[in-house]
Amino acid sequence: MIRACSVSDLPEGEALRLEAPVPVSVFHAEGGYYALDDTCSHQDASLADGWIEGCFVECPLHAARFDLRTGAPNCLPAKNAVRTYPVVVADGVIYVDIEARQEVA
Repeated sequence: MIRACSVSDLPEGEALRLEAPVPVSVFHAEGGYYALDDTCSHQDASLADGWIEGCFVECPLHAARFDLRTGAPNCLPAKNAVRTYPVVVADGVIYVDIEARQEVA
């Protein structure tokens, strides 16, 4: 697991990008924490720079939307899902388990 940040450093409705072997975005939305591959599956854009609405993030480049819970796109132009990662909060710190990523079908 890698340390993302303190809970206090990621307010509701915000995201951050982690530099990992594959960049990962961590989101605070709908009262929970979610982690996805940071790069949109449609084209090279950082999802951490996108807009969060409910449990979805909209890519800043072409407005593809991804479900933060599953990584699945819910509109074009993205057709492929992005991987999700388990998030653990312990002692006020957010961790992402990058080894336990959920592969997309």
